[in-house]
Amino acid sequence: MHDATRAEGTPRRPVTTFVFASGANGGGSGDAELTMRGHRVLGLDLPGHEAGSGQFRRSYQAPQDLGAFAAEPSPMAGITMDDYVEQAVRAVRRVGAYGPVVLVGGSMGGAMLGPVANAVPDLLHRLVYISAFCCTELPSAAAYVGTPEASTSLIASMAAGMVGDPAKLGAARTNWRSADDRWLDDLKAAVMAEGSEAEFMSMLNGLQPDESLEVMTADARGHKETWGRVPRTYVRHSLDRVIPPALQDRMIREADALTPGNRFDVRTVRTSHMPTRAGWREIVDILDELAP
Repeated sequence: MHDATRAEGTPRRPVTTFVFASGANGGGSGDAELTMRGHRVLGLDLPGHEAGSGQFRRSYQAPQDLGAFAAEPSPMAGITMDDYVEQAVRAVRRVGAYGPVVLVGGSMGGAMLGPVANAVPDLLHRLVYISAFCCTELPSAAAYVGTPEASTSLIASMAAGMVGDPAKLGAARTNWRSADDRWLDDLKAAVMAEGSEAEFMSMLNGLQPDESLEVMTADARGHKETWGRVPRTYVRHSLDRVIPPALQDRMIREADALTPGNRFDVRTVRTSHMPTRAGWREIVDILDELAP
């Protein structure tokens, strides 16, 4: 609607834009509460994850045709971290015209923040990692999963739901609609142990089956001269069993050692890897507070 009350030529009041980079298997989504508090919110539609990209197919519906589902071509084939970063940089450039930009990454989405900030550090007001991979000393998320601090991680529970041959598909494909009670119990224990069954199933049904093979192993290090100039916050999940607190703390320490003059602002929320509704409300309060 046309803003008839704004005097012609009067500049708009700068509004913070939160740009959300989703974790693995996630689609672009924002947050209604942040919008209602007066912020702009953009959920990135990353390559291969856009609506209509082909992530959802009839073989994935119930009753499932697992043979077909395991073999059908993937929209993620050939998509790399560079493709993700290019999309994110393009979005940051566009929304930066309207005010400060806060780039938020959860879980695997955190791995994107380093390369994006390397590319456009002066366009970012702040980086926010939400129980996410932050690569500085080690090159990739996969490298951090192999550290002693990750020895208690239950990330393998997620891989147990994979179907098909990743080499042939060109992607990692997970059957989130599986009816295997044992796997579902293990998965819930890994990603949302303290959440209700309703919260867990709601989260599960929001995931897309295919993810890029390359993003987990891609070099995602933030560089001191670029990424290191951007203020940053790390939201620790103290009950996380996928990226355990010990691993979160290691990544925070290594980042702070790289840029001792620009250390993480660290917050802790008592929630699991995938936050419950109560946990997310706390995170929204933190994000709201961080808006300039």
